[in-house]
Amino acid sequence: MEHEQLETTSSSMRSSDDNIKGEIKQSGPSKFPLTFLQMAGASAVVLFFAVGLTGVYLTLPESDYSFLKLPRTIEDLHILRDHLENYTSDYTLQVLVGYCTVYIFMQTFMIPGTVFMSLLAGSLFGVLKGVALVVFAATAGASSCYFLSNLIGRPLINSLWPDKLVFFQDQVAKRRGGLLNYMLFLRLTPTLPNTFINVASPIVNVPYHIFFLATSIGLIPAAYLTVRAGIALGELRSIGDLYDIQSIGTLFLIGLASITPTLMTKNRP
Repeated sequence: MEHEQLETTSSSMRSSDDNIKGEIKQSGPSKFPLTFLQMAGASAVVLFFAVGLTGVYLTLPESDYSFLKLPRTIEDLHILRDHLENYTSDYTLQVLVGYCTVYIFMQTFMIPGTVFMSLLAGSLFGVLKGVALVVFAATAGASSCYFLSNLIGRPLINSLWPDKLVFFQDQVAKRRGGLLNYMLFLRLTPTLPNTFINVASPIVNVPYHIFFLATSIGLIPAAYLTVRAGIALGELRSIGDLYDIQSIGTLFLIGLASITPTLMTKNRP
């Protein structure tokens, strides 16, 4: 009886995976793949973040805030850090809320530059508080992207990364029994971009609890490296200085360790 139930469950999972593959192959690029309701939902999310940032701005004292912009270079980051240091001690709550809101917004809508935000956290708050802040904001942003993608992501990802999505779907289907280990491996190594993982996971039926655990745990090593570098921000000349061969090798070793239990289980007779 139990054997029959397992076969039924396995057959159902394979059928779901096959259906997703079929949708991916049938979907072609279109001029504008989102419906009106999907656009309305995405606009509501943008409005929510805009209201939050406006609330933070209104609670700060009157001053010239022209320095408040997303950093795109190390020089931009230096300017932002130098100004925010003056506010962090007196307006700690506002700075924290503003920081988290911007970070989560960037993660939600796949806006590049979160590495600068991680460096800023180390520069302003130190290693322990900085890592905790980055992991929280990155996990919240990834979760927000996960749920938003579940609403509007399928037509977008089919248009942007159809081949990569098919590959990810195949890998997830093969590793259903050890999916948490596989997702940890992806988070710890640059095998697939984090933005792609955030958007594609709900499309290929990665359960949210696995996505959440893999994200919150798997981002810690990279967050530590980046936040620690932010403490010595004055010595940093480019983003390329963040990840040397030793750092990348360490992340890969941790990633391989995370997936080893799955490989050992798979090779058992």
